[in-house]
Amino acid sequence: MNSIPTSGAGESDVTITVCPDGPLLVRGAARILDTEGNPIGGDRATVALCRCGRTSIAPFCDSSHKKRRRRT
Repeated sequence: MNSIPTSGAGESDVTITVCPDGPLLVRGAARILDTEGNPIGGDRATVALCRCGRTSIAPFCDSSHKKRRRRT
């Protein structure tokens, strides 16, 4: 997995971890906004954002990426 930490140190640090064939894990005090600028989601310490586009709870991951067929 690859992580991209924000610069600096402190409680407000946000780290984004790229999971292979999976979601982006966002840890820390990140605000997620919809297209109109309204906050979505909750006050969770970690959220998983979908990268595959198959989720039914966009923009969050629902593990739909695990159901896809493997390439042979």
